[in-house]
Amino acid sequence: MAPVEPRRALIFIGFMGAGKSRAAREVAAALEVGALDSDALLEEHLGRSIVREFELHGEAAFRKQEEELVVELLAAAGAGTVIALGGGSVLSERVQGLLEPHMTVLLDVDVECAWQRAQGEDRPLARDRAAFAELYAGRRGLYEGLADAILPSADTAVRALPALRALAAAPPGTRLLWASAASGEYPVLVGSGLLAGEEAGKGAARGAGGGAARGAGGGWSQEVWPLDRAGSRGFCVSDETVAALHAPPANTMQALLSIKPGEQNKTLVSAEHVWRALVEGGMTRADHLVALGGGVVGDLVGFCAATYQRGVPLVQVPTTLVAQVDSAYGGKTGVDLPEAKNYVGAYHQPAGVMVDPDTLLTLPRPEFQAGWVEVLKTALIAGGELWRRVAADEPVDESMILACARTKLAVVAQDERDGGRRQVLNLGHTVGHAIETATGYSRYRHGEAVGLGLLAALRLSGQDGLREQIGELLASHGLPVRFEGADVERVLEMTARDKKRLSASASVPFVLAQAPGDVRIGCEVAQDELRAAVAELV
Repeated sequence: MAPVEPRRALIFIGFMGAGKSRAAREVAAALEVGALDSDALLEEHLGRSIVREFELHGEAAFRKQEEELVVELLAAAGAGTVIALGGGSVLSERVQGLLEPHMTVLLDVDVECAWQRAQGEDRPLARDRAAFAELYAGRRGLYEGLADAILPSADTAVRALPALRALAAAPPGTRLLWASAASGEYPVLVGSGLLAGEEAGKGAARGAGGGAARGAGGGWSQEVWPLDRAGSRGFCVSDETVAALHAPPANTMQALLSIKPGEQNKTLVSAEHVWRALVEGGMTRADHLVALGGGVVGDLVGFCAATYQRGVPLVQVPTTLVAQVDSAYGGKTGVDLPEAKNYVGAYHQPAGVMVDPDTLLTLPRPEFQAGWVEVLKTALIAGGELWRRVAADEPVDESMILACARTKLAVVAQDERDGGRRQVLNLGHTVGHAIETATGYSRYRHGEAVGLGLLAALRLSGQDGLREQIGELLASHGLPVRFEGADVERVLEMTARDKKRLSASASVPFVLAQAPGDVRIGCEVAQDELRAAVAELV
């Protein structure tokens, strides 16, 4: 699909060394328009370099000149305009206001990469490493708050153009993330009303349950869809409950298939049902699968997409909290066996993900609360602002869903196939999966079991205070802090089968937490300590 010019001006923002000038040049060339660079234009206006301007008149005078020039640029910008803004120009409230009608694209860059790029360019604000890092931390939240789209690098800007076009057609407030992994990359659209269209209004992700079904609309259209539909038919698979609430319009999909809801139906039998229905429906490798539902649907349909005719494109449309913050991203797919959870599966990155937090309004409250455990787990991994918000028990909203998605995508970008860093995402899952398996996948929801697994992991980590805090948070959400339906020895037996074990004689490596933001993988745990941690949950 050839890049299509977005309907609004494209404005690239970001910290020093993010690659804004390069991205603007390459995108403008793809669109066959000219690129504007505020730093270059300002130097031309001043008749000297920015470094020299700092030396002669200081930063305050420079910022005033910069503000006037950028205000002029943004006021005159229209569709087809591509602009790279200097890193500090968005500190101006006037500039922030003028970004509103345009599409603002943040080029995300980590502080170390930014330092390596900036320190050799004689930048006045890149001469002291500690001050540079402090400046980076101080601006990060501002950049993220202003961005309609967040791309991981200038390298992705041209490839993201079709997704930016889809973003321009999406309901106001929709955000775009760009996921990258070793085997591929894909867009993630997050916005209230995406599936129902703009006319449905903007809802908060309250998870109250019992909301009425709404007519689907704009988000299912060709214009907003996250992959090129030319010649590709969509085959949507959902569960019976979700299909009744959020089924796409008939004219947007070739077929809608349903499976029975619940973890106990995430099996090879269900996968065969889907495969055979796809054959009956005439699906080819030129078509794509759509997984509409929660974690069970996403895992199962993802596995079917990975294996049907040796692989077809997949679009994830998560409708539960656990799926929107965690399972829809990263490419892990699979089904359960009676003996162990997720034992049969494949890595298969989606071609796109569409997240509409308004679907959470139809989610029963117990399901919402169970999904909240993945928010809690993600916050423990991320630390920082996300942990602060979750520890304070702030309500889940669109920005929290976005923060969780970004955390997972960043981890997967470093390690797609669980060879190292990605294992942090298994925090709480070793004992949690064992409890699910030992109780037949029917007594506890996935999130409820993971919450219990978090308590065990924190006891094994020696973090008694943090364990107490997590226990109080779980209880306040009506989540279990003890389990029944299986004895300790049965749970220990299931734990020993965990798929992270690398040989028949090896012990299962654990993921433990020393503090929020300090989660460690490959930890050895003594059997008597594990038994005590599990026994404490009975």
